Amino acid sequence: MQNTSTDSAYLRLEKRFTRMARLGDAQSILGWDEAVMMPAGSSAARNESLAELAQILQDLLRAPEVADDLAAAEGEALSEWQRANVREMRRRYKRATMIPADLHRQLMMACMECEQAWRRLRGENNWKDFAPLLDKVLQLSREELKILAADQKLSLYDAALEHFSPGLRTEVVDRIFGELRGFLPDLTREILQRQQTHQKIEGEFPVEAQKTLAKHFMQRLGFSFENGRLDESHHPFCGGTQRDVRITTRYNTSEFLSSLMGVLHETGHALYEMNLPLDWYGQPVGQSCGMAIHESQSLFMEMQVCRSREFVELIAPEVQRSFAAHTRHREALDVDNLTRVVQHVERGYIRVDADEVTYPSHIILRYELERGLVEGSIQVNELPGLWNEKMQSLLGLSTLGRDNDGCMQDVHWPGGAFGYFPAYTFGAIIAAQLFSALQTDLPQVRERIRQGEFAEIQAWLRAKIWSQGSRLDTLALVQQAAGPLSVAPFRRHLEARYLK
Repeated sequence: MQNTSTDSAYLRLEKRFTRMARLGDAQSILGWDEAVMMPAGSSAARNESLAELAQILQDLLRAPEVADDLAAAEGEALSEWQRANVREMRRRYKRATMIPADLHRQLMMACMECEQAWRRLRGENNWKDFAPLLDKVLQLSREELKILAADQKLSLYDAALEHFSPGLRTEVVDRIFGELRGFLPDLTREILQRQQTHQKIEGEFPVEAQKTLAKHFMQRLGFSFENGRLDESHHPFCGGTQRDVRITTRYNTSEFLSSLMGVLHETGHALYEMNLPLDWYGQPVGQSCGMAIHESQSLFMEMQVCRSREFVELIAPEVQRSFAAHTRHREALDVDNLTRVVQHVERGYIRVDADEVTYPSHIILRYELERGLVEGSIQVNELPGLWNEKMQSLLGLSTLGRDNDGCMQDVHWPGGAFGYFPAYTFGAIIAAQLFSALQTDLPQVRERIRQGEFAEIQAWLRAKIWSQGSRLDTLALVQQAAGPLSVAPFRRHLEARYLK
């Protein structure tokens, strides 16, 4: 097709991707509404609307002239950022054009059906009705991955990793997880033996008071309510758009710290989105650098900052003002006890409730299972038994008869997000490495946290991570910011926090 525009090929591509980004923003807000506010009876219509938007985006990306413009743009004199933008455009174009439109639509519809059913069936511990829906998502996902893997000359699972954490490969995951397996079991046992007991925080903690406290510290960390919201959902997440960031949480009136820490975790995601380079808004290179980096930002904020003794000293007065009248034992809200509570280590069933010491074991379990699912060595109907075996091996717990606390507990597989899970533990490792580098550049960082002064921390993250968009892949961005990826800072962090 002849293009009569006077723009250069690169500028034509920029305009196309800007238009796509605006449609994608609408898609994101509809997705947030579906998870947070939409009436249950509206799901079928919403699925059709989201599928239609997805089809429009696919059509824009798959248009015949895009291939010509990409080829021409790659020959133009471009800046480093523009070249990186064209690279990311081509990555998306290849994915869109290689996957048949019918397969894309089938997978999207299967994921929406499975995820919506999961919300109900998990509560019923109903694996029997859930398994066929999950199997359909898996089979369609494998069809998609086979196409991508063949083109990229990758294994099926490496193709899945590439989608969520560009540049990350199975050999790196195996090496890093092997190092974790080498020291975490003994470290966990030592921590549990030496851990001081804490007084349980008991009472009835009103949702509105929890929400007010969460919003206060979201703002202290840098979240802008001029461009974002805090709401409730079945599963906490950060969604929306760069200019309209939506955080969700869930509240429990019998305790408040899990919700508060969950909100602060999602605030880390939100700060990354809010501070991506505005000059590249709407362009692929201006978007986040995959989920391992995204998780590093949420875990940097939650684990490195907000679960530190210094941050507890900051929040304790506000916690006491908010909840002293609602707790049975006021002394449970003092700094020492609050620190022991937020740094408590315990083997448990639920990934999202796990502490930072046992959390990697939850991820290693999922990695080994989903890799088998993707590569075909594990079938969906084998999941409950295999999950139980690995849970007993890694954490000493049995999930027999309680699949809702086992292989049904996460939203990722129902949503087709195979290859996502390693990002969580890689995020924790990267977060520790970034905080170690930050301490070198800003030795007084812990005192800044104690005083509630986060501007310098934000500025450092903005320079090293937030402003970089997708200019580099996962491992290259880590190396530029803090040196080659290493487990050592994560291990030092755990030992310093829990054994000293």
